[in-house]
Amino acid sequence: MKLTIVENTPEAVKFSIDGVSHNFVNALRRIMMARVDAFAIDKVTFYENSASIFDEYIAHRIGQIPILTPKSYKAEDEVMLSLEAKGPSTVYSGDIKSSDKEIGVANEKIPVMKLAEGQSLRLDAKATVGNGARSAKFQPGLAAYKNIGEGSFEFYVESFGQMPAIEIVRRALGIISNDIKSISKELK
Repeated sequence: MKLTIVENTPEAVKFSIDGVSHNFVNALRRIMMARVDAFAIDKVTFYENSASIFDEYIAHRIGQIPILTPKSYKAEDEVMLSLEAKGPSTVYSGDIKSSDKEIGVANEKIPVMKLAEGQSLRLDAKATVGNGARSAKFQPGLAAYKNIGEGSFEFYVESFGQMPAIEIVRRALGIISNDIKSISKELK
């Protein structure tokens, strides 16, 4: 097997891989999108919402905001976030404050909603760890590949911001490795 990195930025990684099967690259793609864990806002408690938008809609919107996921997290970790805003203003993801300096919004410029004069919003949110198999809001990025010859493939992985794109690949490969070790151990 031979792997060549063509492009590597925090947002995207592009690489070619030779000497592997179609089944392997498809499994890698699916694991990147469905089994790599990431933080996402999972529960929201509203204390005040005088805006014209329903609580459920706002909760869904902020649930889609990518949350930074450091390497040191544990599956049971939870982080509390809060948001307090008064109109007239546009509320951005950067207005969401985290209780943990390492875990917060990945992009501070995502618009959440507009508040008119006299409207206000105050809420607390809990970010938990999950994966794309549980909900798309936990999916750390997109992965695609194309066949460029017999046993040769070109991969493109784009991060949503929770972690660098190359880290999505590394974590997916770690999952594959652990799965193989577990299966091998069971066969002994």
